[in-house]
Amino acid sequence: MNRTMSLLAACSLPLFLAGCLSDDDDDEVVQPDPEFANVRVIHAASDAPLVNITANDAILNNLEGVDYQVASGRFEVETGTYDIGVTAILPGDDAEVLQADVTLEADTNYDVFAVGSVADDSLMLLPVTSAETPVTAGNAQVQIVHAASAAPTVDIYVTAPDAALADEQPLVTAEFTDATDLVQVPAGEYRIRITPAGSMDVVFDSGTVALADGADLLVAATNNTGSGDSPVTLLVADGEGAVKLWDVNTTADIRVVHGISDAPAVDVIANNELVLIDALAFPMATDYLSVMPADYLIDVVADADNSIVAIDDAAITLETGMSYTAIANNELAAPELDLLMDMPRRVATEAKVRIIHASPAAGSVDIYVTGDGEIADADPAFAGVDYSTDALAETGYVSLAAGEYFVTVTAAGTKEGAIATGSLMLDAGNVYTAIAVNGAMEGALPQLVLLDDFVTTP
Repeated sequence: MNRTMSLLAACSLPLFLAGCLSDDDDDEVVQPDPEFANVRVIHAASDAPLVNITANDAILNNLEGVDYQVASGRFEVETGTYDIGVTAILPGDDAEVLQADVTLEADTNYDVFAVGSVADDSLMLLPVTSAETPVTAGNAQVQIVHAASAAPTVDIYVTAPDAALADEQPLVTAEFTDATDLVQVPAGEYRIRITPAGSMDVVFDSGTVALADGADLLVAATNNTGSGDSPVTLLVADGEGAVKLWDVNTTADIRVVHGISDAPAVDVIANNELVLIDALAFPMATDYLSVMPADYLIDVVADADNSIVAIDDAAITLETGMSYTAIANNELAAPELDLLMDMPRRVATEAKVRIIHASPAAGSVDIYVTGDGEIADADPAFAGVDYSTDALAETGYVSLAAGEYFVTVTAAGTKEGAIATGSLMLDAGNVYTAIAVNGAMEGALPQLVLLDDFVTTP
């Protein structure tokens, strides 16, 4: 036994020592070439925060701050068993929320999904595997994954663009976490439609999509957190990154804020013919309106007399699935229209708060966010925020832990409160937007227009 152990120990010495089983002192131990697996990571948990991905407690392939509906490129990892972790980026301390030991084998593709819901404690890691398979010339290769936790079991049809659905059979019936094998089809134009299992009611329709010769695609159904009525958005990953494939009927959402204190009630007209808003008074805001994604020329005119034009042919672009806030601001003598992209996705671990500076009378300001409203010894969360006619200054979406907060806005460099909100109870999973605008009368202090969950409950 001791001789056996000694022999094993000798065989494990560094590579510069002679091989244990060789009689030739010049022979060295030759280690086999390393083998590799292919790995891709996909964030598909719609109410989860940004995350970091680790392997054996080290950041994996620079995967930090990964957002929902983002897929990494495909990268090689040496074979072996790894402790894969997902660390949630939280207000305060981050926390590892998912962990799994994953054994990677050579010549195999591993698509590692974070799926499920934080709110109902169903968050999980979903590894989807496939053999590394070359795409035959003239074909495209596709693997489909049901990663939409809010969607039921579905039938997925992949057909010619003009095929009648009633004449077709589903490619697969899939429940949440199901995945198909790799499927190769002739390159060309197709149409993807999804229905509840056993139903002909289409809840997702891709319209015509082209599958290119040689394409090697992962197509994942994910919860739709954008605009439109479809419950899912398809995430299409090609090995380099991913794009969202929206339902063909998906709209864009826009709301309008009247932030010009000395202007009368206004109408908002698109392309000189479509009345989007009628009789919007200062300092009111509309709900979101669903409109077709397109380029628009926007006129803001007096409600009482549409020939009085405050803003003429302001060009805006509204993209599929996106949400926007349009803010008419400044003064009637020099009106501005600013379009801001919104991020309405709700995150179960945080309150998302955004503050927008649209008050020219306030000038440069400091913004304090405190737990008690006392700012004498506090540093501003945002200092020296200026009103700008180029693009409205804003905080962006700030992640806060649920709780009681006070927002105080002062003239920059002073502790003199220009706006104080009083106590605000912020709940995790909610989105809050506040827009600072001029006071209703000349010389009045600025005021806040409150939107989202400041005024509504989901």
